Amino acid sequence: MITRRAALMGAAMVAASPYIIKTATAEELMDTSTAAPVDLTHMTRRKVKLVAPPFVHPHEQVATVEPQIIEFEMKIIEKEMQVDDDAWIQAMTFNGSVPGPLMVVHEGDYVELTLFNPPENMMQHNIDFHAATGALGGGSLTLVNPGEKAVLRFKATRPGVFVYHCAPGGPMIPWHVVSGMSGAIMVLPRDGLKDHLGRPVSYDRVYYIGESDFYIPRGEDGAFLRFADAGEGYSDMLAVMNGLIPSHVVFNGRVGALTGDKALTADQGETVLFIHSQANRDSRPHLIGGHGDLVWESGKFNNLPERDLETWFIRGGSAGAALYTFLQPGVYAYVNHNLIEAVNLGATAHVIVGGDWNNDLMEQVVAPVEYNVLHEGRTALP
Repeated sequence: MITRRAALMGAAMVAASPYIIKTATAEELMDTSTAAPVDLTHMTRRKVKLVAPPFVHPHEQVATVEPQIIEFEMKIIEKEMQVDDDAWIQAMTFNGSVPGPLMVVHEGDYVELTLFNPPENMMQHNIDFHAATGALGGGSLTLVNPGEKAVLRFKATRPGVFVYHCAPGGPMIPWHVVSGMSGAIMVLPRDGLKDHLGRPVSYDRVYYIGESDFYIPRGEDGAFLRFADAGEGYSDMLAVMNGLIPSHVVFNGRVGALTGDKALTADQGETVLFIHSQANRDSRPHLIGGHGDLVWESGKFNNLPERDLETWFIRGGSAGAALYTFLQPGVYAYVNHNLIEAVNLGATAHVIVGGDWNNDLMEQVVAPVEYNVLHEGRTALP
């Protein structure tokens, strides 16, 4: 049965793109009308303006007030985005960025999100918070057609970093996710982060790196195809998706998004918290030239962090956190240590660190120079 909500989409669009317009079924919608109301009138409210990754909106690392209702707004934007010099995707995004913004609250706070789906969009969308309890992570309470909005509130009960993503149902779920619709939320302990011994730790900077796998089809000539809208490319993209071999694996939406003049920065002696999410595939972050001093590999702050990791593992559908204090200046490469994906497919970021070199940690004793092959090097082998 076609509902009034589906009819709002327009008969012409439904006829032209039957796989795009999907009326929500009863199984997907959660009826909460008979639930007992919750009185939160005693709580203070705070509005937060989200910012595009890799940056994060201002926040306290240790809560200084009682739990609050934290108000966020996000707009779903469907638009073409360039993934590489020769590749474009009809992206679906939260707030126009891939990944969507990192949201930060404290344990015990209420997250209140107003989600807008503008009338110019073609698709039905929603949001599934892995940090939330019930109703498919909020997905069955936020299913919005173009021109609609929904307001969702949930209590942040588990400290950690968690993925959120669009999950409108059936084959639309993976398609929307690998078209850019994922992000992360960080729920900080009220008393802040702790090390393996329970001692407080803090960070000077925080960066959010969202890893995406894209499945852009190629034409008969081998060039990447470019489509007028998402619907036009659905069938071709689905064929590539079902092969499970991505055309691109990138950080923050495109090849080189976090390199060159867009590289991350830090100063020698600063402690940086890296938040890394991957909504669909496993990843293996590695900081070339550095380490994970403290790593919450599963992203959950009730668990003790691991120490001194060279590479850590982010399960598909999750987010992790790593803390590192930069001890040397220079350029560090933050990569997915599947090096094929890092070098050939795009999963590389750079961190430029200023400061003074410390020869005690590393010294170039002899610069590269030719050697006498007749008399030198023989003792190197067993």
